Amino acid sequence: MTTTIRKRTIAHVPILEVVPKDKINEALPLIVYYHGWQTNKELALTAAKKIAQQNMRVILPDGMYHGERKVESPTGIPSFRFWSTIQHNFSEFPLIKSFYQKRQLIEEDKLGVAGFSMGGMTTAGLLTHFPEIKAAAILMGTPNFQDFVHKVASYVDQENSYSGQLLRELVSWNKFFDLSLMPETLDGRPLYFWHGTEDAKLPFNVTHEFYLAHKDTAYGKGMSFDIGEGEPHILTIDTMLKTSDFFHKEFHG
Repeated sequence: MTTTIRKRTIAHVPILEVVPKDKINEALPLIVYYHGWQTNKELALTAAKKIAQQNMRVILPDGMYHGERKVESPTGIPSFRFWSTIQHNFSEFPLIKSFYQKRQLIEEDKLGVAGFSMGGMTTAGLLTHFPEIKAAAILMGTPNFQDFVHKVASYVDQENSYSGQLLRELVSWNKFFDLSLMPETLDGRPLYFWHGTEDAKLPFNVTHEFYLAHKDTAYGKGMSFDIGEGEPHILTIDTMLKTSDFFHKEFHG
């Protein structure tokens, strides 16, 4: 299936819209796909095309401080800009959703979210506040924000002139979006995880332990988990295809 790519700006957010060429003006399932840290929307195009080829519309936003929105680091505090980017993603998601709702381009409220690494963490956080998300995919991301903050803060205490406690307080807002603290907000929705066992950035065991702890509950019954044996923190074509198949199953039956 041939897809086409359109550049848009929604409010102040630059995006790419990937959609089947012959269905550009039709209502389709809508997937908002978030890129990883220090990359951009263009680098997520291959993954977006795989999903769009399943008769879906995929939206790729540039995160704050990334791509067309790139600026010099506003602070020397490690991880602060990372969390600020995620916070902007949270605040901008309703703008993207509303843009397509008003144009009646979302088929039967079939709204999905996915992302790699930082984008996967964005996905996890969005699930805590937006019950209208019908299905989601977390690729090499963690739903446990506090664990990640703790690891970075410990590093800051050892290696940096800033204090880890300062970082903890500056990003303390994220506990309100931490899926590991409120797993019941999943409410049985389909959630696909893919994580490599050799991920050196976001450890496999933290994400897998979340899955194991909640998969047999009423709210976690929609979760599934693919293990990338020996895989590092890299998104492969095979993972992209599995993600595409997941959304096809959930939205097209």
